[in-house]
Amino acid sequence: QVQLVESGGGLVQAGGSLRLSCAASGRTFSTYYMAWFRQAPGKEREFVTSISWSGDNTLYADSVKGRFTISRDNAKNTMYVQMNSLKPEDTAVYYCAAARTYYGSNYHAYDYWGQGTQVTVSS
Repeated sequence: QVQLVESGGGLVQAGGSLRLSCAASGRTFSTYYMAWFRQAPGKEREFVTSISWSGDNTLYADSVKGRFTISRDNAKNTMYVQMNSLKPEDTAVYYCAAARTYYGSNYHAYDYWGQGTQVTVSS
């Protein structure tokens, strides 16, 4: 089992940057595919970005491509997303997720979830 804890959220002005972290428990972090999802009030949870266990392969939603960068440090059991050029529409609760055999955009395929961290972008 994997426990995930997000951090790094906050309030930022449009055009600013934040880096979110997702710390994982356990010694098998490097065997999990990881992802970030987000959920804005009144909206469904949506895929943001994901990364393979090795970090060699990544996927991004079109809405964040070129602005967000996902990475992971398996030695530290931590995944990150660097978010630049933030927009008000990026405002949401951001969740990290882990899956054994999948790193796509289908949130039903992920096995473990963190509690989320709030990101608010003011205009």
